[in-house]
Amino acid sequence: MSPPPLKYYDIFAMKKRPEMVRLAVVQYAQEHGLRATARACGMSLRTVWKWVHRYDGTLESLRDRSRAPRRRPRRIPEALEKRIVSLRRQLPTWGAERLRQDFELPCSAKAIRRVLHGQGLIGRRRWKKHQRKQDLRALKQQWRLFQQLQVDTKDLWDIPNYAVPMERYRLPRYLYTAREVVSGMVFTAYARERALVYSRLFLDRLLKHLKACGVDLRQVTVQTDNGSEFIGSWQKKGPSGFTELIERKQGATHRTIPPRSPTFQSDVEAFHGRIEAELFDVEQFTSPTDFLQSAITYQLFFNYLRPNRSKGGRTPWQILHERDPTLSPQIGALPPLFLESLLPSVSSPTLPKPPQVFYHVWSSD
Repeated sequence: MSPPPLKYYDIFAMKKRPEMVRLAVVQYAQEHGLRATARACGMSLRTVWKWVHRYDGTLESLRDRSRAPRRRPRRIPEALEKRIVSLRRQLPTWGAERLRQDFELPCSAKAIRRVLHGQGLIGRRRWKKHQRKQDLRALKQQWRLFQQLQVDTKDLWDIPNYAVPMERYRLPRYLYTAREVVSGMVFTAYARERALVYSRLFLDRLLKHLKACGVDLRQVTVQTDNGSEFIGSWQKKGPSGFTELIERKQGATHRTIPPRSPTFQSDVEAFHGRIEAELFDVEQFTSPTDFLQSAITYQLFFNYLRPNRSKGGRTPWQILHERDPTLSPQIGALPPLFLESLLPSVSSPTLPKPPQVFYHVWSSD
């Protein structure tokens, strides 16, 4: 048998199964002797003797043995190990150091990690953000329709492709959006300012439309952030006009998210990213009328034709119709408008009048 073309340690570093390399060394040693094998393979005589001595005819005997100590004189008591395991199962997100500190365990964090590792309670990777979001999506699909209606505004003046036509044709600077969480259906409107009066006009029109389409407003919760366009002045002691409109006039519920918690509005924020990329970044608006027609077309496309991959590849209308066939097919066809046109004092000829009729949308029956 000829010696291996490479030295033992070079081959060993490249092999995924080192026992095969050791088998070749043993076979060569059985034919040529220990010293010749050591010289040919570039390894020590002691290493050659070790593998020849261990070999019993099976590959298992040529595999690495555990180097763990056979005795652990400082091993923690069995009762303490059981307590550590019990605490970890009750608090699976607590780390070793936190368990030691919070429960005053009489051992080091390293010892706690060793116990948890031995029980298979450590080393599991935490879910990544997209995995947590997928899990939350599954939870939201168990909600009833219109259990939560997320409402927010979006700045449009900082979109490069939109900034020039916005100033040239005096187009809206802000987008007002409401999104139904379960189906993903959206309702939009536009304005030149971000103000409480426009938020009230937007929600008053939207809630009347939902009620006319068969939605029970008593089951609707409108969720907003803590912007002044929703809560009014921070010095105001009572509820804002926006809240009074929703709860006293329409019978729905209004709640605000905790401060500095934008993820509570993740569904409506996701739509804002979509409409910026699919409408404002690609369209070249030439007039307020052209802008409004594009906005109406995009909302109809989003609600009735655009499949949502995060919701099983279905459109918002398909989800709504599957969950509640009694809802009117016109529910997603409320056309966007300029909120200034709803003010009694506005008579500017530059603002297109809002459509007076619904677009006809075919039912999926």
